[in-house]
Amino acid sequence: MDGATHHAITSRKATLAAAQHDGPVYLRLSRADVPNVHPTDFVFHIGKGVVLRPGSEVTLVGTGVMVGRCLDAAEALAGDGISARVIEIHTLKPIDGSILEQAAHETGAIVTVEEHSVIGGLGSAVAEVVGECWPVPVVRVGLPDVFAETGPFEQVLDKFGMSVQDIVSAANQALRLRDGRASSIPIQGLSKGNHPINHPLK
Repeated sequence: MDGATHHAITSRKATLAAAQHDGPVYLRLSRADVPNVHPTDFVFHIGKGVVLRPGSEVTLVGTGVMVGRCLDAAEALAGDGISARVIEIHTLKPIDGSILEQAAHETGAIVTVEEHSVIGGLGSAVAEVVGECWPVPVVRVGLPDVFAETGPFEQVLDKFGMSVQDIVSAANQALRLRDGRASSIPIQGLSKGNHPINHPLK
């Protein structure tokens, strides 16, 4: 492991933490190469999220292979004058409620980003946390409630509404919801434009 990919650091340290944990553990890993987002001395703590980029207007909460895309989306949002915080939630259970509550309180809008169904994953867990402690709009980016397909990894993500631009759009949607400027917005991932049949693989 040379530290060239997210797996080389985060996955290795998550595996070591799992081995030292007293109790059952489930690790969900990908075989795809993704950008590394941590230094080699990164300390992995089960149940502790990580702020990868500060921001004050909207929070992008990513997990796994989507964290790199969250950082790219935050950079794109910065170009539009929007300050986006990026949080990595590498542990869904236990989930870091305090870091999410702070983000909800300080930014007032959250986007969750996962390579997973929007039902019963990171988005659902984050919505449950902030719904109880500091209710704010939570827009979920992930696999819509459809059967997925196989194909080139990056292309499949883009087809099913998980591109960097989809994350940027979701952030703007969350901001409109927060500011009361959204009268009729389709559910993320289920609008006509995001439906898989409108994005055939090439």
